[in-house]
Amino acid sequence: MTEVLANYEDVLALNDDARRLLFTEARTANTFTDEPVTDEQLRAIFELTKWAPTSANTQPLRVLYVSKGEARDRLVEHMAGGNQAKTASAPAVAVLAADLGFHEHIPTVFPIKPEMKDYFEANTEGRKQHAMLNATLQAGYFLLGVRAAGLAAGPMTGYDADGVDKEFFPDGRWKSIMVVNIGHPGENAWFGRLPRLEYDQVVQHV
Repeated sequence: MTEVLANYEDVLALNDDARRLLFTEARTANTFTDEPVTDEQLRAIFELTKWAPTSANTQPLRVLYVSKGEARDRLVEHMAGGNQAKTASAPAVAVLAADLGFHEHIPTVFPIKPEMKDYFEANTEGRKQHAMLNATLQAGYFLLGVRAAGLAAGPMTGYDADGVDKEFFPDGRWKSIMVVNIGHPGENAWFGRLPRLEYDQVVQHV
């Protein structure tokens, strides 16, 4: 068993405010105020998300912001029952998706090995696995970007993914991986904090 630092915060580069904002006091929000989320905030979230590490710098994450009105109504129809009301009322909603055609950009984003484009073009299943894994990694950074913008995120996988994909991505190129409600937390926004596993339950040293 490895001895755990009593005050692990002392070895972190993040200051107390940043640590609380991004990690220890950040929560999944279930209600939001009516305060709008601005286009500038949505752009700022992306500008942080794009720095996430991805294999061969392929960056397969794609983001669809769904505005209130007819488009939001179409999305809500595909949400699980318990998620419909909060998705309908959230100031901003993002559908995060993996672009199965990400390889088209490889000559630009990974110019040291442009031939990888042809490899993925010929490997449909490998391309899908690569896209889903790396887009999911980027999605974690997206949630941190939301928090860094001073907003709360409500990420959800409780929805009909096939229905959402047919509704919004009918050409089959983008595959949704989660829906994220975004805004300022409203009344009773948080469920009770659930336990986290301890260091020695999840970490080994060899």
